[in-house]
Amino acid sequence: MKKLQFKVRIKAHVNKVYAFMPGLETKSTYEQWTALFNPTSTYEGNWTQGNKILFVGFNEKGEKGGMVSKIAENIPNQFVSIQHYGLLKDDKEITEGPEVEQWANGFENYTFEEDNGVTTVIVDLDATDDLLDYMNQTYPMALEKLKELCEK
Repeated sequence: MKKLQFKVRIKAHVNKVYAFMPGLETKSTYEQWTALFNPTSTYEGNWTQGNKILFVGFNEKGEKGGMVSKIAENIPNQFVSIQHYGLLKDDKEITEGPEVEQWANGFENYTFEEDNGVTTVIVDLDATDDLLDYMNQTYPMALEKLKELCEK
């Protein structure tokens, strides 16, 4: 896996950005910025450290799929670490085998740094070669959407 990093500066206090990114107050803020990855993107579970969380959406055939993950760390207003360890396919969790071997135990980390009312969100993530172009194109657009939501 390759390590990727993306950053965005948002003119909003860190507590607002931290709440909007995972949709802590209303899940719709998460769904709006992640819609760039999949228009039906959402999650099932919560952001408490140690908890399992499913990142899900529907494909063009209407089949539910996504990632099986764990909140590895959650320090409010500072850092969120997501460990991906499986796939969700047709409502079945797949946590071992060839489909998940290449990227299992990859991380998606969010660091929040505030300076005078401007919050920088730094995203560090592990991506497989086949997803590099997609992530490099889509993540910056998704973070711009997060910025737009937070700066309203």
